[in-house]
Amino acid sequence: MSPSRPGGPDRRTRVVLGVGAGIAAYKACELLRLFTESGFSVRVVPTADALRFVGQPTWEALSGTKVTTDVWQDVPEVPHVRLGQEADLLVVAPATADLLAKAAHGLAGDLLTGTLLTARCPVVFAPAMHTEMWEHPATRANVATLRDRGCVVVDPAVGRLTGADTGPGRLPDPAEIYEVCRRVLAGRGPDLAGRHVVVSAGGTREALDPVRFLGNRSSGLQGYALARTAAARGARVTLVAANVALPDPAGVTVVRVGSALELRSAVLAAAADADAVVMAAAVADFRPADRLATKIKKTDGDPEPIYLVKNPDILAEISQERQIPGQVIVGFAAETDDVLANGRAKLERKGCDLLVVNRVGDGIAFGTPDNAATILAAGGDPVEVPRGPKDDLADAVWDRVVPRLASIP
Repeated sequence: MSPSRPGGPDRRTRVVLGVGAGIAAYKACELLRLFTESGFSVRVVPTADALRFVGQPTWEALSGTKVTTDVWQDVPEVPHVRLGQEADLLVVAPATADLLAKAAHGLAGDLLTGTLLTARCPVVFAPAMHTEMWEHPATRANVATLRDRGCVVVDPAVGRLTGADTGPGRLPDPAEIYEVCRRVLAGRGPDLAGRHVVVSAGGTREALDPVRFLGNRSSGLQGYALARTAAARGARVTLVAANVALPDPAGVTVVRVGSALELRSAVLAAAADADAVVMAAAVADFRPADRLATKIKKTDGDPEPIYLVKNPDILAEISQERQIPGQVIVGFAAETDDVLANGRAKLERKGCDLLVVNRVGDGIAFGTPDNAATILAAGGDPVEVPRGPKDDLADAVWDRVVPRLASIP
């Protein structure tokens, strides 16, 4: 997403960063830095109590603009109206339970809540609060109300909170919030709002002994891009991650697994109420018949053979036994030769709705930030997605999933 907008060379994309009164306010400084270093024009609008956590001079120094909290300054400019009218994006991070309640009920007692009422641009909320507050029925109802109005409310991360508490309620990583905002600014509306999607990512590992394993080169980057873009488009996302060393995407529930059997169990459990399942993980076709309890030693002579057994075909299983009517199933196929022929054969064999086929090797796919692929559908023409960021391929996949969800209430 370019920080330039139509209207002349000096018309940069205008972002209003609202800051709620939570301890996570200090993390919004990093989010502000990501926006400004990318060329966006940012106006910070904190609540009065938010300035107890991070002071006005900090926000003004980082943003290069004046910071105020109420509607009684710069009255001739009518800031609570002007800011909302001129903004291209309004993001609130952290969004406290109090702020979510005020936004849901249309209260406008300060500059930030007034700006929320006048905004006609996309609005993103990144909540942060204690677990009990996030799980309270009132907060849940307020979040549902905001999402029904078209706002993107990113689910908080799970982790260490204030004090010794741990649980859902942690502000997602600022870089992940930024990526959600970037996708929203790119014009992707909340067309997955109200949908639950499951994405698998990474590569499974099949243990030989306590030290060694059979694995593959998958980094999980494409699966994480699918999860991140789905969340930005309003979906509730469950990400089943196999051996991935990446930060959790903002607003995504991450289930960590190791082996193919663990991945199968996690995907089947998450798919019980999922509208769509995207199998982007590289799942091992085979596993050792026996896992040794001690490390395999190097000895003189030939090594002992390792016998393999087949792993379950998870993609074929969920395609043939869909847990809800109309559930959309998407598979991935990494090929090194005869890409389209192998892809079409796999699409028919697996029985999924869509198959994303990509050639691997030569610096494409595994471990790289970009990808290129062909999306196949039964009875449809192949769709070529040129090489580009993995987020772009992810959006191309969701663009073809969304119309297929129409049959699911």
